[in-house]
Amino acid sequence: MKRFFTISGLMFLFLFSYDAAFAQNVTIKGKVIDNTGQALIGVSVSVKGTTTGTQTDVNGAYSISAPGNSTLRFTYLGYINQEIPANGQTNINITLLPQTNELQQIVVVGYGTQRKLDVTGSIATVKGADVAKQASPNAISGLQGKVAGVQITNNGTPGKAPDITIRGLGTIYGNTKPLFVVDGVWYDDISFLNPQDIESFSILKDASSTAIYGIRAANGVVLISTKRGVKGAPVINYNGYVGVQAVTNQVKVANGTEYATAVNELAALNNGAPLFSDPASFGTGTDWYKQILRKAFTTNHEISVSGGTDKYTYNYSFGYLDQDGIVQTNNYKRYTLHLSNDLKIGKAVKVGYTASGLSDKSKDVPTSIFGQLYGAAPILPVHNADGSYGDPNDYHLGDGNNYNPQATLDFYNQRTKNKRVTYNVYGEVSLLKNFKFRSSFGGDVSQNEVRSFVPQYQATVKQFSNKTNLNVNHTDTRNWIWENTLTYDVKIKDHRLTALAGYSALENVTRQMDGQADNVPYQANGNLQTSFPDATNVTYLATPASQIKTRALSQFARVNYSYKDKYMLNASIRRDGASQFYGDHTYAYLPSVGAGWVITNEDFMKNQQVFSNLKLRGSWGKVGNSVVPINPSVQTIATDPYLTAIFGNPQVAYPGASINTVVPSAILWEKTVSTDFGLEGGLFSNKLTFEADYYNRETQDAIFAIPVAGSLGTVNSSIIANQASIRNRGFEFLVSWKDKASESFSYSITANLGINNNKVLDVISGQNPIYDGGAGIANGAFATRTVAGQPIGQFYGYKVTGIFQTAQEVAASKQPGASPGDFIYQDTNNDGIVDSRDRVALGSPLPKYNYGINTSFTYKNFDLALDFQGVTGVSVYNANIAYRFGNENFTQDFYDHRWHGAGTSNTYPSVNVGKNSNAAPNSFYVESGAYFRMRNAQLGYTLPASLLSKWKISKVRVFANAQNAINIFGYKGFSPEIGGTVGNRGIDTSVYPLYATYNFGVNVTF
Repeated sequence: MKRFFTISGLMFLFLFSYDAAFAQNVTIKGKVIDNTGQALIGVSVSVKGTTTGTQTDVNGAYSISAPGNSTLRFTYLGYINQEIPANGQTNINITLLPQTNELQQIVVVGYGTQRKLDVTGSIATVKGADVAKQASPNAISGLQGKVAGVQITNNGTPGKAPDITIRGLGTIYGNTKPLFVVDGVWYDDISFLNPQDIESFSILKDASSTAIYGIRAANGVVLISTKRGVKGAPVINYNGYVGVQAVTNQVKVANGTEYATAVNELAALNNGAPLFSDPASFGTGTDWYKQILRKAFTTNHEISVSGGTDKYTYNYSFGYLDQDGIVQTNNYKRYTLHLSNDLKIGKAVKVGYTASGLSDKSKDVPTSIFGQLYGAAPILPVHNADGSYGDPNDYHLGDGNNYNPQATLDFYNQRTKNKRVTYNVYGEVSLLKNFKFRSSFGGDVSQNEVRSFVPQYQATVKQFSNKTNLNVNHTDTRNWIWENTLTYDVKIKDHRLTALAGYSALENVTRQMDGQADNVPYQANGNLQTSFPDATNVTYLATPASQIKTRALSQFARVNYSYKDKYMLNASIRRDGASQFYGDHTYAYLPSVGAGWVITNEDFMKNQQVFSNLKLRGSWGKVGNSVVPINPSVQTIATDPYLTAIFGNPQVAYPGASINTVVPSAILWEKTVSTDFGLEGGLFSNKLTFEADYYNRETQDAIFAIPVAGSLGTVNSSIIANQASIRNRGFEFLVSWKDKASESFSYSITANLGINNNKVLDVISGQNPIYDGGAGIANGAFATRTVAGQPIGQFYGYKVTGIFQTAQEVAASKQPGASPGDFIYQDTNNDGIVDSRDRVALGSPLPKYNYGINTSFTYKNFDLALDFQGVTGVSVYNANIAYRFGNENFTQDFYDHRWHGAGTSNTYPSVNVGKNSNAAPNSFYVESGAYFRMRNAQLGYTLPASLLSKWKISKVRVFANAQNAINIFGYKGFSPEIGGTVGNRGIDTSVYPLYATYNFGVNVTF
């Protein structure tokens, strides 16, 4: 018996000691890799049942203090979670496998995150790394071709942000941009962001996902999460490249001999004598494109430092961009700074901040320079033998092209500077068991300054200035937003519920000063004055439209519910009040509802082998656009001199006043009602995934013009009011195939297609059109029309059926005022005469089809990415051809195909294309805007780790990149990718063209 107790006592002591040992904390280390052997950075490693946790570093390594008998939980976005019992081990290495169920991935949504399974709206996600690898200074450019239903139109001007529309154009007078939300703060653009600082994009496209943002969500919402620190030793990253930019598809123009021949023809058609007795004597002449354009240098560098502990993480980065424009002297420099810190205080409190700084400056070029290059006479030398500028007056060319582009550029002195600071400070508190309260305050402080100096100079007879002039335009912006949310998240058996309630307040203030002064001395070294000198007589220009102060106050709520991960319901409501509206229209209630059904989670689908996942979803919602013309309903009184009356003896002048404008009673915000139905799924263990959406998006109370009778004596021929409906309806498709063919080779191919039909449904005041598109139309005509039943900004004009060949043909026609070589227009209404009533729709600048193909291939240490993008079902208007006031040059295409005698051409007119009847908007100038482009190609190589370890470098990757290198289109201009304001969209007139970029770079991680 004694022996038994002795053995029992020893066993009890052993077990007690064993448990005590395992209950004590030990340091567990290890490495986390994926199924290809690559280290995974930022994997969350936690002790199950506790708040203790850490993350893997850049090498996939981690270290955590935990009880020897605990269980470690490993979680990583896009990978299957794993739980590993420690069992007293001090070294645990694991391999995480990619999730085969795409629906379990986490998606960033408004004011939080959701499993993709729970999302009932249309949301597209793009990794920041897929954008950062491109040579695009603006991150939005890098999204081109990557998201179905998103159209991005780039501009070649260095530093200029691209245009972006989501699911079509839904407004005429309101803001067309989507809302950008960066780390919770609202912005109109993201030019302050370095693409390297972005972690991910979420593009919210339907009202169910955007309604939580209320009155700013009518054009869609782009959510951007920037990079934050990861627990571990400091990690230093450097990314940089150098490259060159070159014009693609340069327009060829007539040479000296051809130009002189064409000018003589033009003189003869106008019954004049020839200007040049021997055109052949001019030879090839001056190639003005070659003279002014160049291969432009560009370089970009970014360095970041990140790391942290269990309680504190940080991420700091600095970026520098130096980009020359393809026009001589044009340059853009940008400096960016990004800072973020997160701090855990105890188990329940977390605070942090994000701050970004931008400083950029540019040497600008005249907006007219490409128009001048197009029209400049090739017989004109850049400089004469004595060094003076070649003068068009020496050749009696008239005023149409009375300019020397080199002189224009040499005496143009404008600088633009921007300073901008954005920030967001937040605090989170976990309350009770399932509640979390978050408060954040963010802001945007910026200053823009444009300084233009005109020196006293004499370049040619027409290009001169008798005095100096300094113009300064200064704009200050001060915006802030304060938001508070309370979230309740609970899972009870088969029920999962997330409820959100929030309160938001914001203020936007813009102030502008515009002043100019004559006879300002030029500062040494060619710099602009930093301020107006003392005693300078400064004239300040009125800028009432740029003095803006608006406020908004909002309350919002959202509920997400799912049952057995089969059935999902999402509902939200937002109440927005905006200061620019008043009375009963100050506040708006904007609701949404969405539902989803995961078909593959049903019992009847368990044994099928076709679909890895299959989900059906639908949504409806209402959002608003509050960025519309402010206070057009304020009645103004004119006090022009012509209203002066003279009475009495002696006569006395009495100034008069008149109400000569008609204004609407009030302008309200525009509302957009959207319906969306989607189907998404995966096959072959999610190697093949797909999404398909149908949407119907209708803008109600859209602002539209109302004609005003001329008999009222008003100076305006129309007023605007909320009286139209605009619809965008279409389909979106996404198909992706991802596979690992072997241990050494993996690849992915993704294709997307967006189909959109834009239409003005109805206008209360009837079929009265809005005419626009006068930019670049020489005779003052309008090239676009917006009217009920047609797309916004549709090209509108005469339909060309041929070219008059002889005087007899003209005499027998319905255009008695025409001449041989002029356009023949169709008498569309068959009334026996050609006039403005015969104009018809000629095409739309809004693409019907947008598509993209994105591929990636990895073989051992090599990686290759090829991205393609294009549009079709779109037209552009080549206004350059007829934008003529005299003897401007012609393109080579026009010269070769022009009419220059009976039978020479029945498609191209004579060189008298600039006369009013020929320059009138017509189908000759409307061309297909379709194009297919290799948007980006990048080949990279990662040096073996064994080679780098002795230098204590974690990773080195070198790469070569080509952007816009291959462009396929039929348009006769530089590029059919042409933006513009709503009524002038797609009109090519002196547009700064796009270019190809070729660069080499390196990524280094220490």
